[in-house]
Amino acid sequence: MIDCQPFIQLLKDLIAQPSFSREEDKTADLIQQFLENRDIPTVRKGNNIWAKSKNYTEGLPNLLLNSHHDTVKPVAGWTRNPFSPDVVDGKLYGLGSNDAGASLVSLIANFCYFYDKSLPFNLLVLASAEEEISGKNGVETILPDLPPPSVGIVGEPTQMQMAVAEKGLMVVDGIARGKAGHAARNEGVNAIYKALQDIEMIRQYDFEKKSDFLGAVKMSVTQIQAGTQHNVVPDECRFVIDIRTNECYSNREVYDIIQAHVKSELLPRSFRLNSSKIALNHPLVLRGLELGLSYYGSPTLSDQALMSFPTLKMGVGDSARSHTADEYIYIKEIEEGIETYRQMIGGIKL
Repeated sequence: MIDCQPFIQLLKDLIAQPSFSREEDKTADLIQQFLENRDIPTVRKGNNIWAKSKNYTEGLPNLLLNSHHDTVKPVAGWTRNPFSPDVVDGKLYGLGSNDAGASLVSLIANFCYFYDKSLPFNLLVLASAEEEISGKNGVETILPDLPPPSVGIVGEPTQMQMAVAEKGLMVVDGIARGKAGHAARNEGVNAIYKALQDIEMIRQYDFEKKSDFLGAVKMSVTQIQAGTQHNVVPDECRFVIDIRTNECYSNREVYDIIQAHVKSELLPRSFRLNSSKIALNHPLVLRGLELGLSYYGSPTLSDQALMSFPTLKMGVGDSARSHTADEYIYIKEIEEGIETYRQMIGGIKL
């Protein structure tokens, strides 16, 4: 068994230190010092901290344990101090307690427990930055520096069930172009009307390939902007499409399909955040099934979108609490999460 108290205290210390995305230097200090106080050498790049198991052996598979230590900013509805790690009726309150501090400290607990033990694989632990904004100074910048991971556990609140697939994200800017004219006369080409035709296509389009875990690709037009004044036919209409892709398509493939069906110019902000999936017969999933864990497809995005190797999203807490006022985690959830991770890692046959 693992003594959970030092890791619960680490979570309290992390909550007490604001760590908004791009401002995680103080929590990076805390994590680095925590590991080095246990004689675990660390490597730091920006606000990302990583370490490898004591008996690291070339040629063995590498299992990456990853979660993030940045948080969103507190929403307006908080009734408590979001940086005060108070425990009330078994609940530990605080910003980042659920997303994803509890998963992070539970993974760190297991890395420390297995650090000098003999395993048929190497362990890597990575506390990464900028996850909440999919920033380029987070996991994306540190992965090339790691020994190549064979597989990863990404700690996000999933109630310690296995998210075997995750939707990707692509944001696309659309521009419909017309011709300006006086609204009182029959002149000009209204860019809004051209955009509306494309927006209706986006609303109605049904992608052929459906995922057993993630369903269909979902597209939503979430912003629109056009016009300068009431009596001028607008010559340009801009809109934004939020696209949640399934693992049946790459983001690039989805973009090409949409562009072929609209007249507006489409400008993708990035193709980086693709959907991901791990095979149900992967040893990591099989071990979870042995432990009685269930699996599902996750609609929310995480850093596994940036990982080219198989990953399983599984962590402590409930995604429904993430980014909410008075965020909390049950102490019991942390204790149970640490033990479930221990059983899982101890029985994997990579």
